[in-house]
Amino acid sequence: MKPRVKSSIVLKSAIAIILMLTGFALTIIAIGYFGVTQTLRKRYSEDAFWTAYSASVYVEPELIDVYMVRNGDNPYHSSVQRRFQEICDSTGVTFIYVIQPDTSDYNHIKFLFAVKNTSMNYELFDIGYVRETTNEEYRTKYRQLYEGTLEKATVIRDKGYISTDPHITSMIPLKDGGKVVGILCVQVQMDALQDSRLVFIRNVTIALVLLTLLYIVIEVNYIGSVILKPVKHITSEASRFAKEGTVTEKLTEKVKNKDEIGQLAQSIEHMEKQINDYVSNLTKITEERQRITTELTLAARIQADSLPNDFPAFPDKNEFDIYATMTPAKEVGGDFYDFFMIDDDHLYIVIADVSGKGVPAALFMMSSKNILGSNALKSLSPAEILENTNNAICKKNKEDMFITAWVGIFELSTGKLVASNAGHEYPFVREPNGSFQCMKDKHGLLLGEFPDVKYEEYEIQMTSGSKLFIYTDGLPEATDPDSKMFGMDKIADALNIDPQANPENLLGNVQSAVDVFVKDAEQFDDLTMLCLEFK
Repeated sequence: MKPRVKSSIVLKSAIAIILMLTGFALTIIAIGYFGVTQTLRKRYSEDAFWTAYSASVYVEPELIDVYMVRNGDNPYHSSVQRRFQEICDSTGVTFIYVIQPDTSDYNHIKFLFAVKNTSMNYELFDIGYVRETTNEEYRTKYRQLYEGTLEKATVIRDKGYISTDPHITSMIPLKDGGKVVGILCVQVQMDALQDSRLVFIRNVTIALVLLTLLYIVIEVNYIGSVILKPVKHITSEASRFAKEGTVTEKLTEKVKNKDEIGQLAQSIEHMEKQINDYVSNLTKITEERQRITTELTLAARIQADSLPNDFPAFPDKNEFDIYATMTPAKEVGGDFYDFFMIDDDHLYIVIADVSGKGVPAALFMMSSKNILGSNALKSLSPAEILENTNNAICKKNKEDMFITAWVGIFELSTGKLVASNAGHEYPFVREPNGSFQCMKDKHGLLLGEFPDVKYEEYEIQMTSGSKLFIYTDGLPEATDPDSKMFGMDKIADALNIDPQANPENLLGNVQSAVDVFVKDAEQFDDLTMLCLEFK
């Protein structure tokens, strides 16, 4: 009678392989499941925030009450609603809406704007509709956005019953002079998240079954000859290259497998060559980066030289003093200012902010500055300058960039300043022997959005000792390490440290206050300031 074989090396190997693959597959499933989930959630969140910031460009927070006149039945509201619809359909998001929570307890919200993707069958709340806040998470996020503890928020709903299916909602505050007046929300469905997770689990499970069956069939000796020996060659070569850093004989001459191990050998061989090429090209890459840095530095100089920067600007004019500065957030920026004498009695002043940053904004800035200046030389009024410039920009604006601008014409003989504002920041004005006060002038639409727009003008009567301070949004939106903004109140405080100072020292006081506030925090917007004093 033959002795009973209780076990064999093949059986033991097969069992070991099954257990190993099972444990490995379960680990991969768990890691991959959460990895896929987090990656897709992050992608949805980033896309939604990008859409939210794009949509916020078309909302002027200071006009919130105007938008809701006749419960939204007005051209201002319709214009924003139309822009929202275009963005919603083009980006594929489900909803874009603006709400105002009841700040007494945040238990109810009111819809100011609301659009839905025309390709999706979901119900849309009416403008002015008031409903209960969905849940405690939304209530908390609304409160944090209004209280300024968050600059943006995300709510993910992909568990339990959800009337609009699993989705993610990204929210940003709409601020009027630092005060939150509403919340812009973008909702995106997460169908792909559910599908991707199911596909991932299915694929890994199928791969586990196939690999297990394959390894059960393979004998231990065959595994050793086909896998272990080539792997040993690969390991040896990897260790050698890590120590020596040189390419010698080809690894593929030792490992002739046509399977994944052969591909691995080819990849390592290719990697060794790439590393060697990288080291040899490192000097060239460094030189190229240096060239780019030099060109950007030169571009910054050209941009700075295009702005008036010789002070005193008009040494032969005793009636007034003027001083300005521009600090770009990058090597080149999109802010600009300009001033020049139209004739012996009229001074042209402009300060503007182009959307975007970097080289594109700088190029757009140069073109816009020239258009504004050429119209000013025609002795047009500030409103006419803005109207002509807006029409010229709208004709050739394929990149959909826009500009905020404040234009003034100062008459030296009378002290009369006529100005017009195209969506720019409020100016500060100081009367003789007084303090600087924010002047909330009438804002027109941004330049470059719609053609044939009409702009309104207003007058400021300046007397001896009066001062005007204008700036771009990089000043009130300068942020400290805790992401808090400088704000309008701190601008007034900085100006009134020494309100009698000349324009150059006055701007120096403001810049010093900003530097103390932001500390080492990186700034993401250009900062431009200009001060005019009537002597």
